[in-house]
Amino acid sequence: GEFYTPECMQKLVCQLASYGFNKVDAACDPTCGSASMLIKLKDYVEVEHYFGTELNSTTEKLARMNMILHGIDFDKFDVRQGNTLKTPDLAEGEQYQVVVANPPYSAHWEPSEAMEDPRFAFYGKPAPRTKADFAFVQHIIYHLAENGRAAILLPHGVLFRSSAESLIRKTILENNLIDAIIGLPANCFYGTSIPVCCIVLSKSRKEGDPICFIDASKYFTPGKN
Repeated sequence: GEFYTPECMQKLVCQLASYGFNKVDAACDPTCGSASMLIKLKDYVEVEHYFGTELNSTTEKLARMNMILHGIDFDKFDVRQGNTLKTPDLAEGEQYQVVVANPPYSAHWEPSEAMEDPRFAFYGKPAPRTKADFAFVQHIIYHLAENGRAAILLPHGVLFRSSAESLIRKTILENNLIDAIIGLPANCFYGTSIPVCCIVLSKSRKEGDPICFIDASKYFTPGKN
């Protein structure tokens, strides 16, 4: 499903992704929607250039307007319309120090040529045709700078589902890329009650660094939309 990201979730993701940075050259949201999370980033870190990709052409235009209305100069952002997962890679060759994302959950995609794409081939198997969640994670890892951090909101199922997703999880763990996995409460999003998790990725982890697991499902303040 496609869910808009409430401000409380935007704050959480942006703080986690920008932790340890005062200024970065490039920040990205590969499924940016109306660019609200990219805009929220400027509350926590100085960003030289913003990058975003959005599938829906109308929403992509809204994202451009949103950036300008929030005081981000036109020459400081690059918002594109396109399918993040399709070949050729829209962000080919680009690296980002900070990545924030709330990709569409359990989206359908076409993985038939994924093993010819370096973003996905490294993991041995592509994400399932009917659940592209890990395909977005693989894209983010591929474009994360060597000192980069990413925070991604995903459905809880990515932590437990078997088959190809299990192999992808194992490969990510063996390559020491996960900083933290945070279980979040249900009812965090408008229009759906599904519980979500936040996965924090880092390419600057040292061998032996522990992974922080947090069950934050009880740490919330209920309120109206």
